[in-house]
Order: sequence, then C-alpha cells, then structure tokens
Amino acid sequence: MKKGWVLTQDGFNTLLSWLDADRERAGRKYEEIRLRLIKIFTCRGCYEAEELADETINRVIARVDDVVNRYQGDPALYFYGVSQKVQLEYVRKSRLRDVENSVESAAGNPIPANESLTDETEREHGCLDRCLDHLPVDNRKLVLEYYQQERKAKIDHRKLLAAELGIAVNALRIRAHRIRRTLEGCVRDCLEHQTAH
Repeated sequence: MKKGWVLTQDGFNTLLSWLDADRERAGRKYEEIRLRLIKIFTCRGCYEAEELADETINRVIARVDDVVNRYQGDPALYFYGVSQKVQLEYVRKSRLRDVENSVESAAGNPIPANESLTDETEREHGCLDRCLDHLPVDNRKLVLEYYQQERKAKIDHRKLLAAELGIAVNALRIRAHRIRRTLEGCVRDCLEHQTAH
C-alpha cells in the first residue's frame, strides 16, 4: 500500500459500488467478506485477525479504481488473494520477532533497558496525551472506546459501540480510522517540534 495513503469515503463508496449496485446488498457483501477474512486469518493462527482483515480491505480500497476496471469475477476472491499477501507479511514479521527474542534468550540476559528508548517512549506518551486533550470530547471518547478489548471481545465491543452511536460498524470503523490518522499526525508534529528545540 502506498505510504501516506488515507481511507476516504469516496474510495469506500467505490468499493461498495463494485460489490453490488444495490447499496444494502453491497453492505451485506462487505460484512460477509470481512467476517470471512477474519475467520481465514484466525484459522491460519494469526492473533491479530481483525486488524489483518482491515489491512486487507484497506489495500483493496487503495487500488479499487484499477481493480474495478481490470478484475473479472467474484470480488470476494480478489480480497482472499490479497489476504494471502497480507498473511505472508504477518508471518515474516512474526518470525523476525521470534528470532530477536531467541537471540535475547541465547545471550542469557535480557537486553538492558536503553535509557534513550525509555525517554523516547515517555515523549511519545506525553505527545499522545496532549493530542488526545485537543480532540473534541466525542472523538476522544470514541477513539479510546474503539481500541479497547482483545479479539472476540473487541469485535463485540465495537458492535455495541456502533449500536450506541446509532451507526453501522463500517461507519464506526471509518470514523475511528480518521480520528486515529489525525492523532498520528498530531503526535508526529509534536515529536518533531520537541526534537527541533
């Protein structure tokens, strides 16, 4: 996926139109594909199945204009093809982490804490807190609620949150994604500002 790519409502609308001309049927197909992706990643032993499903969908949306014009056949199959690449990347990263952990264990001692890493983490947390404080109250509450829980509990929690807000889970996902992008930009600017001084 292109660096700096951001999910847009237009891209999401194009995806839904590709899935079905009828908006309601398209929404159902989208949900079916997403749930199937989560099941696929879960069956393959991926602990972050929901995030990997979302990453797969984001990659399809990022290329949806090209895909609509060139791809023939059931759109769901295209998603499943992209999911294979996403899973390969996930496995590669997991193996790299396993190797790093093995090196630590083989050394006999955990790697000593790096003072500058601790300072960097504290700076990041400070910037995140400041950026959260600058968000409108509703957005701050939504993003903090959205990123709670683990695995199945997280899915159930997000459904409940969407119901409380009176919006679809897809709309909640898009809203949370936009808020997160805003926060990431704010934290990046805050850290750059601190480094410059």
